[in-house]
Amino acid sequence: MKLTNSGKVIEIKDGIVIADGLSAVGYNELVTITSKKGEVVQGLALNLVKETVGIVVIGDYAGLAEGDLVTATGKLLSIEVNENILGQVVDPLGKILKTKDQPKLEKTTTMPLQIVAPGVIAREDVSRPLQTGIISIDGMIPIGRGQRELIIGDRQTGKTAIAIDAIINQKQSSKDQGLPLVKCVYVAIGQKISKIAQIVARLQDEGAMAYTTIVLAGASDSASLQYIAPYAGTAIAEYFAQKGEDTLVIFDDLTKHAWAYREISLLLRRPPGREAYPGDIFYLHSALLERGVQFSQKLGGGSVTMLPIIETQAGDVSAYIPTNVISITDGQIYLEADLFNSGTRPAVNIGLSVSRVGGSAQTKSMKQVAGQLRLDLAQYRELAAFAQFGSDLDEMTKSKLERGSRMVEILKQEQYSPYSLATQVALIFAGTKGYLDAVKGEDLKRWCAGFIMHLASEGQALSKELAKGAKIEAKLEEQLIAIINKYNSSFM
Repeated sequence: MKLTNSGKVIEIKDGIVIADGLSAVGYNELVTITSKKGEVVQGLALNLVKETVGIVVIGDYAGLAEGDLVTATGKLLSIEVNENILGQVVDPLGKILKTKDQPKLEKTTTMPLQIVAPGVIAREDVSRPLQTGIISIDGMIPIGRGQRELIIGDRQTGKTAIAIDAIINQKQSSKDQGLPLVKCVYVAIGQKISKIAQIVARLQDEGAMAYTTIVLAGASDSASLQYIAPYAGTAIAEYFAQKGEDTLVIFDDLTKHAWAYREISLLLRRPPGREAYPGDIFYLHSALLERGVQFSQKLGGGSVTMLPIIETQAGDVSAYIPTNVISITDGQIYLEADLFNSGTRPAVNIGLSVSRVGGSAQTKSMKQVAGQLRLDLAQYRELAAFAQFGSDLDEMTKSKLERGSRMVEILKQEQYSPYSLATQVALIFAGTKGYLDAVKGEDLKRWCAGFIMHLASEGQALSKELAKGAKIEAKLEEQLIAIINKYNSSFM
């Protein structure tokens, strides 16, 4: 005779079931709830009280009623993964959402959604760059493979655009550097389905969907699905990382994840803390983001790079969730609404943005040309603020202002047009070394567009050398100067 650990439903409220019995159920254990019509729904045991168990229903709870049978499974929530999951849009339970020409997932590996993050021994230093294709980020806020870099800013400031550009750029980056493709996972939490449809269409147009999986828990999905979505995305990434491959996971966004968990916790009658969030909200995000890892060579050398997104209200980075996630991550890219509205896009505030891994995850060529860039821009902003008073400026100050304004213009970039490493290095070199000083401000955009085409056609050998990321020696520098001067003479 087989013994089962079971109980019955005594209360139902908004996707939460309170059950008695289940004396041997564990925290985060998967349970099944069987309705009187015979329908079976999954649930997650999140509250273990003396007499009752609080269960979060995963899926549709409309058919459940008091007295329904609840049975413990002895398993943790998991997702089935194999290579075919790339190119798919899946829900947080791994079910492929209906789209044409989708193969079935066969011969899958079961990946648990919640695991303890790898320890110190399993890790290595973050030392290999992950190119985003965005010149201001790769130049001044470099992201390494295995790093967790927060993208933070108000709504409608281009946070998702940076993440999508980073996915699109992986194709070009792997081709330039002769490396395997970085597998990407985009986790949409509480987003409008129409927005995700646009993102999928764009990724398909750019050929990026072939190496990307989208985990979708939309705005109309239950709080329980939004709560487990980032864990599902991380589990998919870990499947590839454990095989020695590099992966990139984007959580868009963790603010809505925190809202979903707050809703669940309040329904479970857990005591609210600051901003009505439960006391373990910090643990929730830290346990998730600690799974970002650069595995040691003994474990295959794979990596999980994480780009969590946080939405702020009126630029308030001192709110509860933003400060929590800032303290967990290895740096942040701060997007400012004022910069965005003034036409500086991507609207990265260089002063408040930082990468705590820094130059150790940057190519030697980029470090060489962009080493002084952040300081120069900081000095330019200070001088620009001073110059507003209209006092007479000496020639040296005027030249610094002129060059600074040109660098700001170079760092502007259209969406969905990531730059190769060679293009970024050449543009920053031209700006910082003064080869653009003679170009008028209003002509700079045209100059950049033309120079990128000129470099692609005339400087293919040079681009190949720059793409290797090695230090720019004297001979290579001469070739770069010759290409810039040749283009300048025709442009003028």
